[in-house]
This record gives sequence, C-alpha cells and structure tokens, in this order.
Amino acid sequence: MGSTSAENNGTGVGRRDLIKRSAALGLISVPTMSFLSACASGGGDDQKKAEAGEKSAKNPLAVNDGAQMEFVLFDGGFGKEYAEDAVKLYEKAFPKAKVKFAATQKIQSTLQPRFNGGNPPDLVDNSGAEQMDMGVLVGKKQLADLTPLLDAPSYDDPAKKVRDTLRPGIVEMGQFDGEPVWILYYAYTVYGNWYSQKALDSLDAEYPKTWDEMLALCEKAKKKGVAGWTYAGKYPYYIPFSMSPMIAKVGGREVLDAIDNLEPNAWKHPAVKTVFEAWYELYKKGYVLKGTPGLDHIQSQTAWAKGKALFIPNGSWVENESAKVIPADFDLAVSAPPGIDDSDKMPFGTIWASGGEPFIVPAKAANGAGGMEQLRIMLSEASSKNFTSKVKSLSAYNGGTDGIELTPGLKSGVAALELAGDNVVNPRMQDWYVQLQKEKIGVSCLGEMMAGRMTPAETIKKIQGYADEAAKDSSIKHYKHQ
Repeated sequence: MGSTSAENNGTGVGRRDLIKRSAALGLISVPTMSFLSACASGGGDDQKKAEAGEKSAKNPLAVNDGAQMEFVLFDGGFGKEYAEDAVKLYEKAFPKAKVKFAATQKIQSTLQPRFNGGNPPDLVDNSGAEQMDMGVLVGKKQLADLTPLLDAPSYDDPAKKVRDTLRPGIVEMGQFDGEPVWILYYAYTVYGNWYSQKALDSLDAEYPKTWDEMLALCEKAKKKGVAGWTYAGKYPYYIPFSMSPMIAKVGGREVLDAIDNLEPNAWKHPAVKTVFEAWYELYKKGYVLKGTPGLDHIQSQTAWAKGKALFIPNGSWVENESAKVIPADFDLAVSAPPGIDDSDKMPFGTIWASGGEPFIVPAKAANGAGGMEQLRIMLSEASSKNFTSKVKSLSAYNGGTDGIELTPGLKSGVAALELAGDNVVNPRMQDWYVQLQKEKIGVSCLGEMMAGRMTPAETIKKIQGYADEAAKDSSIKHYKHQ
C-alpha cells in the first residue's frame, strides 16, 4: 500500500463505531530503489522452527530470546524508518537475538518462492504493486493465525489485550469468512479525491458535491489551463479509490457488496452505469490531464502537486509519498466523491476508509512468535506516535496522536471521517481477488475506458465477464460478506 493510512482517530476526532464492517487493502505505492538480501529459494524442506522461549510478563508470546527474527517490509510511500525504529526496540528487548531486516518493493517476486519453498521470513508487510494475493495465501494455509498476538497483553498496559487497543474494524479486516485473523493492517487509510485547497480558492470554487458541480469546476479550471483530473494511468486500479464510494453513494453499499461477492450481473447495476458514464465524461470533455494514461503513480502525483490537475484519486499515503513535491502552501485536502443528485442512496460524505499495510506472519516462519512480538511492539503508543509523526498517517493503534501536530492531509482526513460518520464503505475486492481487481478490472478495463479506448457499456460488459469467470473458477477461493 502505500503510505499514509490515514485518518480515523481515537483522540476525540474519529468515531469509535466508524468501521462496523469489514474492510481491507491491497495497494500500491512505490517510490524508488530498495533491495532484498534474502534469497528466494525454491523447494526443499520446511525450515526448522525456533524453540519457544520462557513466557513472562515481559515476554508474553514466549519468544526465544536467542533466535534470529527476519522481517521484510514493503518499501513504499511510508518508507522504512518507522519499522527500523521498531526493530531497535525488539533488539533492546532481546539483545541476544539477531534481527535480519530488509525492505523491498518486489514483495511477490522475492518472497513467493520462499513461501512455496517452506522458508519464509517471520514477519512480512505484504503490500505494494507486487503484493502477494492474500486470498491465495489464506486458501493455501500459508499464514499463521494472529489470535495469540491479539490476545496477548498490550505493550503499554498489561491489563488490556492487544485487540482492545486497536481501531474499530481492524480485527475484522484481517478475517476471511469470519475465520481466524490472518492479517494485521497496521496503517489506517482514507481514500478519496485529493486536492489543493489553495487551488480551489484561486478558482473561487468550493469542493463540488454533485457531478454537475464537478464538471462545471473542471470547465472553469480548463479555461485557466489546468486539467480537472489526473490519475495513475499505468496503475488504473487507483481509480476505484474515488469511484467505488461514489457507486455506493449512488446505489447503496449493497452494490459494492454484490460486486465483492461476485454475484451475477452485479456490475450491471444502474449505479455502476451512472458512475462509469460520469467518469467517462471527464475523458470526453477533455478534463483529464493530457498524457495521463502513460503516467505511473509517482508521475501523476508529481504533475498534480505541481498544479497541472486539480484532483487525483488516491489514499492518504500520498501526503508522505509526495512530500518532496507538494509545495509548502499547497493546503492538501481530501474529500469524499461527489454524488449525482438527490436520488442518491447515501449522503454526501460517503467515503472509503480502511486498514492499510497488511502485515502477516507466515505459517512456516522459523520464529513466528518473534514476528508477532515485533508487531506487538509496533502497536505500542510510542511506536504508533513515531509512525504517525514520521509518515503523516494514523496507525491501527487507537490513539497515539497526543502531542503530535497533525499535517494538513491528516487533519483533512480526520474531518472527512467525521463528516462520513457511519457512511464509511470498505470494498474487499482488492483484498480478496487481487489479480481480478488490479489487472483485469483496473488495467484491462478502467484504464482503457478512461483513455477513451472503450465505452462505459463495453467496459461494464467486459468487467462482468471477468467477474463471472472468477466466480466459476474452482481454483480460486471465494469469499463473501457475512
């Protein structure tokens, strides 16, 4: 994922009941470089498990204090410093243990062979464009149940379990079909339309609440030589960060549930048609930044930060990921997508927010207890504050913002969540069916439609075909909203 998980906050600003429903992430976000020393071995015997250590108040997960712990992090928009800081705390707690830490953007190509070969690391941040398919990992029983971590005493208060310190919905997000918890989403992300408040002010405009207002604003911007929109043309699965909550706003959250459930004709719902046609108008009227289909996420974010386009669909990691290119007086903001009109099923403010940065402990990890302990440390108040202050994002820890001055994007995300109240949606497609969401729906369909190479009707027909294929494919494990 990317990088800033954003904005529901336990300190007076968020809603405790915010996420009553499940949610999840998959995400992308990839700055430059990074490399992994760990080799990708194929086949062979499963690695030997470390013997359990002595259980104590300070070591509730019975970590072997002399065993190596290997931690592989996705090197994306959040960077790696927050994780390196948490590793130092692990090493302080277990001075005899060696921690092997590496950060990479190539999670799948580096780690999938190791998972299949039975010698995975002990803790993995399974995120980014090369995320391993979570549904497949769960289906193949390659992940450890994180219940021992959730039931362990929290780092700061032994009277509280780790699960009692998490934001609402985080535990459920890591479940599939209500089974054990396989994933711990460490970040908390707000998705939507990101923009510069300064740019809107300079156009003497307010954020549009209806699509007609959106088109009028884009026309106004066009006359000043500014595009209304840009997006990650090479990774068009960013588009749903804005489009999915708009579909829910127009047709109700049950439309997204039906899509996630791979129900027949789910994509043929009138709300989908309406939203696709609305977005297609951006292309037809020339409101999309020229050359957008050829841009990756960094290039599109940079063009947007430089004022070449007003809006970009993104997640709250964008504030940190684009920090070097966003001007100091940009006044970064995020809002929920506009609706169509008064016939919409959900109110303005309906937004997608959910856990981000999925951390997993492999079932065949040599030191799974060590991996869970590293997560327990990361879910302390100090580590959470460190994360929020360094990467401009909220964590799964429900709190950890006292004394931290919230950045413009983070502040705006908190406000967007307050406005949404219970109208938060959490599509699971990108988490249950990664390839379907990214390659087929995103690249093959939405990207083609927004480049003007397919009409909305053709796009819907093609997506429905892909969804039907996935529904019938017995090699894919299927999930449903409970």
